[in-house]
Amino acid sequence: MTPILQHFESGVLTLTLNRVDKKNSLTSAMYADLAQALAQAESDPQTKVVLIQGHETVFSAGNDIADFLQQPAADEDSAVFRFLRGIATFTKPLMASVCGPAVGIGTTLLFHCDLVFAGDNAAFSMPFVNLGLCPEAGSSVLAVQLMGYQRAAEALLMGEPFLAETALEIGLVSRVLPPTETNAYAQQQARKMASKPLSSLMETKRLMKATQTPWVLARMQEEGVAFGRMLKEPAAIEAFSAFMEKRKPVFH
Repeated sequence: MTPILQHFESGVLTLTLNRVDKKNSLTSAMYADLAQALAQAESDPQTKVVLIQGHETVFSAGNDIADFLQQPAADEDSAVFRFLRGIATFTKPLMASVCGPAVGIGTTLLFHCDLVFAGDNAAFSMPFVNLGLCPEAGSSVLAVQLMGYQRAAEALLMGEPFLAETALEIGLVSRVLPPTETNAYAQQQARKMASKPLSSLMETKRLMKATQTPWVLARMQEEGVAFGRMLKEPAAIEAFSAFMEKRKPVFH
């Protein structure tokens, strides 16, 4: 089974998370595939839009914990950070179609998308504190910018899920649809956008993100340093041990 499916049609590159039996949890190899696909799409003049989607029952459960513990994101050249930089600096339209759980990176990557469509079964969560960690992907600043401080604090400090209607209200998603229709609708919108002049799409996105991109990249780097440090501290060690042992963590 190929964990990342790629399909190109009518100017749209669709990247499908295809590890449903593992709730589309992301491995280092999957991050590498996604990073490479984005880099190729960036330089390919035929690619106008990239759409990231999952299954109608699940978008992504976040990192594959076992794989992550074996191959932690140790430096900026790791596959995880190459993917994060890829979504933060992608100059063409980037869309996502989200149904079911979107955990951790499954939510934070959406802050970098230009349009996000959600199934009414979508549940978004950023439970980094529950793992003894800190936010990533620039979410410590992008969540505040999008949601306002209080709602961002609730999402990041409590680590509890919020549903599709809330995501629509705060502007994280553009539209909420039945799960069986979400991917098809996203494809339709992606093709509609791909029919427009690429130069206009790219310049419009550049103008909208020109002031944001540098400080988002700086924050991502700061988060990465803190994340790597905290990964070695007792709270994270206990959280991951508890996860692997299928028990509740005990933090002192």
